[in-house]
Amino acid sequence: MFGCYAFPAHVGRQHPDLPVGIEVPTVLGALRGDDAGYQVSYAEGCPVLGGDDAGIAAAAAAAREADVCVAVLGDRAGLFGHGTSGEGCDAADLRLPGRQEELLEALLGTGTPVVLVLLCGRPYELSRQAGRLAAAVCGFFPGEEGATAVADVLSGRVNPSGRLPVSFPAAGSTQPSTYLTPALGQRSQVTSIDPTPLYPFGHGLSYAPVLWEGVALRGGAEWPTSGVTELSVTLRNESAVSTSEVVQVYLHDPVAEVARPVQSLVAAARADLAAGSSRTVVIGLHADLTSYTGRAGRRQVDPGEVELRVGASSADIRQTFKLTLTGPRREVGFDRVLLPEITLA
Repeated sequence: MFGCYAFPAHVGRQHPDLPVGIEVPTVLGALRGDDAGYQVSYAEGCPVLGGDDAGIAAAAAAAREADVCVAVLGDRAGLFGHGTSGEGCDAADLRLPGRQEELLEALLGTGTPVVLVLLCGRPYELSRQAGRLAAAVCGFFPGEEGATAVADVLSGRVNPSGRLPVSFPAAGSTQPSTYLTPALGQRSQVTSIDPTPLYPFGHGLSYAPVLWEGVALRGGAEWPTSGVTELSVTLRNESAVSTSEVVQVYLHDPVAEVARPVQSLVAAARADLAAGSSRTVVIGLHADLTSYTGRAGRRQVDPGEVELRVGASSADIRQTFKLTLTGPRREVGFDRVLLPEITLA
């Protein structure tokens, strides 16, 4: 549940005879203690590292008799080689550590719906299993109450609304790459490896998808280099449960003094929607958000053409607007505008 620099992992590991001092439930404990009264059978399958055939077979047998299988996999945080994730704990490849992928395959082979819960410190390559999973929940290292939060999501009491702050790699990837890549970092005819992620930056699903009714640019297509432009997004929740959407705005700068990312996130607005309701998200973007460090080593806002891409993730763009930044080039400093203005109506 904890990363490598959390106290129980960082200091507690050196003093195993001392109590942690806090209650940290496991996912198993949270599900068994849930008010819903689940009947939960359990088999370890395999530890984070190691394990044997008998343990995997026992887990598959338990899954075969269940209505649904919750497979909790991932990392054990540590420092300098004493974990599968953490400072000094590198990975030779991006498959799940140890025999965990073998365990997951055995569970999928039972025919029982499998919900994967990842408690991990890095994104793993799940391309061989993703299409056969009933669902996947990534908690990373969720902390003291992480198991309770996972149980709330699995039960349906909480509608998941998180979005990935990293991308999950697809088959053939040798390392997780950032979405902040220049053009040659994307799929092209000049490389033999397709770096397109399995799950992109900003991706996330929920029990109640939101209907995007309209995306509009408020004002004209000209954007002063010292001014603000506004976007609006109208959302509707047609389901019978409350939900959330995260509206994401990405900047594409086709011409600059230096190589720029193909797109970079400049705004993200979370809108909570009650069942059957609609809301409009208005996002004001100052031109300072287009600034970058030029060849002179100073941060600048350039006049010229840019694009604003509005979507539900970096790969799920719903609308693109072409704008022209007008006026003189501006140098900006530490006092530049760093955040968008967001209004929910």
